[in-house]
Parts: sequence; structure tokens; C-alpha cells
Amino acid sequence: MSGKRASTDTKNEAESDLKLVPSSQLKALVKGKLWHFQDFDLRATVGTGTFGRVRVVKVKNSKDRTPFALKILKKSEVIRLKQVEHIRNEKTLMAMIDHPFIVNLLTTFQDDKRLFMLLEYVNGGELFSYLRKEGRLPNDHAKFYAGEIILAFAYLHTLHVVYRDLKPENLLIDAEGHMKITDFGFAKIVEDRTWTLCGTPEYLAPEIIQSKGHGKGVDWWALGILIFEMLAGYPPFYDENPFGIYQKVLSGKIDFPRHFDVKAKDLIKRLLTADRSKRFGCLKHGVEDLKKHKWYKGMDWDQLLNRSLTKEVPFVPDVKGLDDTSMFDRYPESAEGSAPVVSPKEQELFEDFSTELN
Repeated sequence: MSGKRASTDTKNEAESDLKLVPSSQLKALVKGKLWHFQDFDLRATVGTGTFGRVRVVKVKNSKDRTPFALKILKKSEVIRLKQVEHIRNEKTLMAMIDHPFIVNLLTTFQDDKRLFMLLEYVNGGELFSYLRKEGRLPNDHAKFYAGEIILAFAYLHTLHVVYRDLKPENLLIDAEGHMKITDFGFAKIVEDRTWTLCGTPEYLAPEIIQSKGHGKGVDWWALGILIFEMLAGYPPFYDENPFGIYQKVLSGKIDFPRHFDVKAKDLIKRLLTADRSKRFGCLKHGVEDLKKHKWYKGMDWDQLLNRSLTKEVPFVPDVKGLDDTSMFDRYPESAEGSAPVVSPKEQELFEDFSTELN
């Protein structure tokens, strides 16, 4: 559901308090209740996708006015597009995950027409929008954002989850200026290798393009692409059509702009190594090779994980409150009840969707 960037309409009601609520507290707020669509006040749409949309919501008649993001999926469309397994897989994965640099799933529920995923609402917009506005990012800013993604990937990989869709459109900036990875539609539990072709052409590792089977290494390759794109303002392998991009990826030739920091350039080269047995992140020491790389000299990784490096935060979004939607594009609203009811047999496909999270 990354869609293009998303939209606003509640600034007048935005709250002045910008202190983020930790995901553990958000989970406690929603835990143990059987939720229904009617329990929520609907606010602006902040994303649309093939099967539905994401709307900002608040719980009706509650003293707590914390905003959430509600992902609304039409069952009829999920079935028509043969995405039942895909959606169930996404929900199962997200139910396992809890991390400060990931958009965390809080609960799931359904009715006879739709599936609902209640998520943290992250209101600072996409890194994509910020990067396009800035043109390119200073070295220290790219280093900070990449560091938070390194920690998120290290966590996911301990769970054998390969993310497989890193790109600026899938990275949100929260109200305090930190990264939040969103959209786990392509993520998969991979103990060894998988063979599905998926992802965004500019970010695909050579082993995906060549159908050699791939694993966690594709995330580290994509990180190399992202660091380059943050520092240059464009990805290292670009062409008008996907086939042209694939040819450039396989040729492995990278033209580094002259302004690149020499240490950043070295790390990018080590990540964009076609041979997985030599790629950073895939070696004997795993993520430690990235953390100890000279580009990250002096980084306090524990403080980064605890979100306590406040002076180093590159950019704090200009939002008026936690429910502000001004950093997203405006979307036309829809009649949320327009989805058709699916048959009892089709309902069975989703019987385990509404489950209590850990």
C-alpha cells in the first residue's frame, strides 16, 4: 500500500502534543478487545493500493485520542487478484514484529466485506518526498537514516524475515524524525533461499534478476542502493525500462558523483557486491561488518536504537500534532462500505485473520 505519497484534512483538530506513544503502549491500548469498523472515527486517507486504502482513525468515545492508521482491504478484490496467501503471510509476519524503526501492527479484525489491519500512524511523510524536495542528503543525514535501517534489518534477519522491498517510498519519517519501514507485502520468512521475483527494478540484487535463489543478502544490496540514492538524489542503476536497469545491475558499473564521502563510497561498494559470499552483511560477522565500517566510526549503536541521539536527527517534520496528515498527498475519499459481501465459502479463506497479537 505504499502507493504515491498521501494527504491531509485534520490540521484544525491536530493536537499540540508531539510525544510519540511507544508501540508497547499502543498495543496495550487495543489489546483484549474485539474491534469493529464502527468503533473508529475516520479521518483522511494517507495511502491507496490495489485492494483498498489506509486511513487515519481514532477510537470513538474514548478519552484517549491517539491516532492510528487503519489499512482497509476489500475481501472481494483480495480473492479476485489471488492475493489471499499474500495478505495472510503479511499479517503473520507483522504479528511477529516489534521494533522502533518499523511501522508496528497493533491488531487485526474483519467484517463480511473487509479485512482491517490497525497500525501505528506515522505522520512525517515518506523519505521519498523529503529526498525529492531536498534533491540529495548530506553525508551525516544519509548515515543516520541508513543506521536505523541497518538495525531494523538486523532485527528482521534474526527472525529469518527478508524484507525485499526497500526504497524511499516505503520509508516513513515519524514525528520525532526517525525512520519507520512500512509495507511488508513482499516480506517473507526465508531460512535459506527463495526464488520469487519481486521488488522494485532499481533495487533488485543480481541474484533476483538471474533467478539464482536469494536470501537475506538482497536486503543488504538494497541498502547499498538506498545509501547511494540518498547521497546522489538518484539510484546508481537507472534506465527508462526495467530490462535496461537489469542489464546495468548485472554489468555492475557504478559512476560515483565526485562529492561522495570516500568512506560512504567504500561501504556502498561492499554492499553492491554481486558475489554474495563477499557482500557486506552476508559475511561471517554479519551486520557487525557494517556497524564497524569506517563510515560509522564513532556511532553509538545502542543510543541510536534507543532513539536518544536527538541532536543527530536530520529533520523533524513540521507537523502540528500526531494526527496531522499534511505531509501526505490528498486522496479522494471513498464510500468505505462499497465492497461486496463475499460468500460463506470465501469467508473461510480469512477465518484465522482476526487473531490476538503477542
